[in-house]
Parts: sequence; C-alpha cells; structure tokens
Amino acid sequence: MSVKLLRFTDLLIPRGQHVRYGHRLRGRPPTLARSLKQRLDELNWKDPTLHFRVNIGYALKRRSVDRATLKEYVKHRNDPELEKVSRTRQLTVDLQKVREDWQQTDSPVHTQRIAEYYGIYNDLYGDAYFAPVVPLEIKYSLKDEKMVKVYNGNVIKSDEASGKPDVHYNAEDGSVWTLLMTTPDGNLTSADNEYCHWFVANIPGNRLQEGEELVDYLRPIVPYGIGYCRYIFVLYKQERHIDLSEYKRTSPCLTLQERNWKTLDFYRKYQDQLTPAGLAFFQSDWDSSLKDFYHNTLKVRVPMFRYDFPAPFLNKQEWFPLKKPFNIYLDKYRDPKQIMKEFLLRKLKKVHPFNGPEPKPKFPLAYSMPRERIPSWLAFEMFKKRKGQGRVNDLDEY
Repeated sequence: MSVKLLRFTDLLIPRGQHVRYGHRLRGRPPTLARSLKQRLDELNWKDPTLHFRVNIGYALKRRSVDRATLKEYVKHRNDPELEKVSRTRQLTVDLQKVREDWQQTDSPVHTQRIAEYYGIYNDLYGDAYFAPVVPLEIKYSLKDEKMVKVYNGNVIKSDEASGKPDVHYNAEDGSVWTLLMTTPDGNLTSADNEYCHWFVANIPGNRLQEGEELVDYLRPIVPYGIGYCRYIFVLYKQERHIDLSEYKRTSPCLTLQERNWKTLDFYRKYQDQLTPAGLAFFQSDWDSSLKDFYHNTLKVRVPMFRYDFPAPFLNKQEWFPLKKPFNIYLDKYRDPKQIMKEFLLRKLKKVHPFNGPEPKPKFPLAYSMPRERIPSWLAFEMFKKRKGQGRVNDLDEY
C-alpha cells in the first residue's frame, strides 16, 4: 500500500490553480559575478606594450586668443540689444565666416574625433593616427551648375561622384603634396586590401592639375546589398619629390585587382619622406546608375550580397489540408521557377515592348471589384495584384 505525502500548500490552494514555486539562481550571485563592462574589457584587452597609439602627423598648434578678440567677445556678451535680437531669432550670422574660423581653430580636433568614430585610422593605419591640420575643400560638380561638398561622413551617391572632384587646400609656395582616395570597404577579391580610387603625387603647391596622376579616378562602386562604404581622401605633405612610378597604372584602369591597395604598407615604405596632413571622407551606397557602370564599363556582373536563407522545411503533403488556402498551400510544393514563369508571362501580356508598362493608377483600390460572386482566395489575389504586393514584385529586382 503506497502512501502519498501532502504538502501544506496542497491543502490551501484549490485544485487546478497555477502555482509558481521559488526558482533556483543559475550561475554566480550578482554580488560575485562579473559585470558586462568587466567582460567586455577582458575580451577587448590588448597588451599596452604592443598596442599603443602613435601620432604620425603634425603637432596641433595651441589655440591662443589675443586681447582684442577677448575684449570683443566680452563686449558682445554684455550687449543687451544683441541679446534681444538673438532671443527673438532676428540675428543674422555669416556661416561662411563661421566655417573659416572653425577651420582655423577647432577643425583638426573635431575631424580627428569623427574619423576615430568611423574607424578611419584603425582601418588605414592600425594603431597610428594623425591630426588633419590642413583643411580639405572637396566639391563634386553636378548638373545645372550645382555641386555637392565632401565633409566628414556625409552621404554622396555614386552618380553624383561620377567625375573628378575639385580639391582645394592652402599650401605654401615650393611645397610638394600627394593626394590619395581609397576605400577599406567592399573589396571583392581580398578582405585585407583596399581599393585605390585616385592617386596623384608630386603636386606643386595646391595645383592639383600639375601633379603626377598615377592612378586615374574611379567613381564609388558600392556592391549591391552591403550598405554604406567609406571613401577617404588623405593629403600627404612630401619632404621632396618622390619617384612613385611603381604605382603607375594604365589609364583608364578598369581592372579592379590592379587597384588593390594597402595604405599602411604604402606609409611604412615612405614614412620618412611624407607626412599625412589632411583628411576628408564621405559615404556612398548602391544606386541604379551602378548597374550600367558594372555592365558596360567594368564589363563584369553586378556583385550582389544577400542573406542565404536555408530552404524551408515542408511536411509531407496532405490529402485534405484543413484551414489552409489551397493556392498558397499547393505553391509550396511546386517548382519556384515554374511559378516565376507564370508571373513573368502574366506581366508580359500587359507590358508593351517599346512603350513600357502601363502607368499605375493613383488609387488602385478605388475601382470596384467584379460583381459576380468570386471565391475569397481569388478576391484576395486580386487585392494584392492591385496594390503591387506578392511574388510578382521579385521580377523587378536586379
């Protein structure tokens, strides 16, 4: 005869009521366990004797304020009329003058912080960095006498940056410079290399057109599906004229493997003869103009990156699937190529070979449905067709 022992809670809790008993603490208690910060510090720890930051650029000049500027600042600060105009949003400020003052004062520090945030120094120079003491003014000319400027990480489309930019910087007479445009993102053959998009060496002063163009300009070529890529301009000041003919490429250089580049190796080789002094960069992503550029200029297929999803698991087909739309259920067991063929033939019936597709109505759901009785699944298919939803949109991809 077996005897069942009852707990005290069994006598007080009604039958069928859910009861949550105490749980056991997994792992070490919070007072002894490591915090998230401690774990991240342990994972990201580097030996300070081997990994330390090295300044390879010019030293920053100390910012000094003369007495005249200080008196003018105190005068404006204590001016009640100026404060009233500023409070009522009627004060006008010359932004060009503000930018010029910023370039002469805080521009190197701010640009360096932004470059560190975007990982520019880490991807180009490893543990080295430099302060961009020489401001770079880079402009891309557009149609209708418009232009777009390169700042520090702004987005510029590849179509807007298809031609050579206008580069300007302040340089002393008799100085020699080198300008490089490179990207550490999107190399199609080697993850450790960059792409050199532009290389002009031995530039006398700021006369870029008189420099030696070793690698001709190549527009941003962001592959499809990888997001934004960084395109970086680095300005080096040379100690003297340097023979860099080893980097000379035939113009136009349309073979991407010939543009493989590594900034760190280049700097290590010529670090005694040039010093980085200027920096500017922008970001770019895929646009439709790159499809024609890849096909007709580079003579290659468009590189596309997508998620490789595993094939969905399908149960054994049932004879009478309950509460499942038969058209969607049966399509799961059909050949996807056959389904896409049906959608393509349906689309070609209405698309004129020369005039293109018919214009879409502005309000596709405003038109009445057929008056005859139709099944619910067919009405839902017509609804998706009018809104442009469903697998038929896959035909518009590149």
